[in-house]
Amino acid sequence: MDNKFKNKLFEEVKKRGLLSEQEETEKKSGSLTEMLSILLHSRNQIHVFHLQTESYAEHKALGDFYEGIGDLIDGIVESHQGKHGIIKGYGTGKIEDYKSGEQVITYLEKIDSVIEKNRKSVKESYIQNQIDEVQTLLYSTLYKMKFLK
Repeated sequence: MDNKFKNKLFEEVKKRGLLSEQEETEKKSGSLTEMLSILLHSRNQIHVFHLQTESYAEHKALGDFYEGIGDLIDGIVESHQGKHGIIKGYGTGKIEDYKSGEQVITYLEKIDSVIEKNRKSVKESYIQNQIDEVQTLLYSTLYKMKFLK
């Protein structure tokens, strides 16, 4: 399907009211739902890594992450929904077993990439600040994983 046809189809769907303003914005500039889905998955994935690591330092660092991320996600979702309505279309991911600290570091860095890619879909500064808090927790965890052995 070529881009010209996709754009025409998109415009027709929008004209018929089958696409909300929120979805239209997300199509153009990234997806808040994608970012939130990854963050929700990260809570469970990091909890599994936390339970399977044999390193006490990693166990503590990962525990801090999964204990803190839930409230941060709730804050973003509730703030966004208070202004724009209920978010739909969350995705899920596969849970992996712990293999190494490097695996966890790579996973956390991928989360950061998803955040950076998709945060453009959020225009409100107060929600951007909440996303900053997620990145603060993420980078604190990366610091502990990389340097506190």
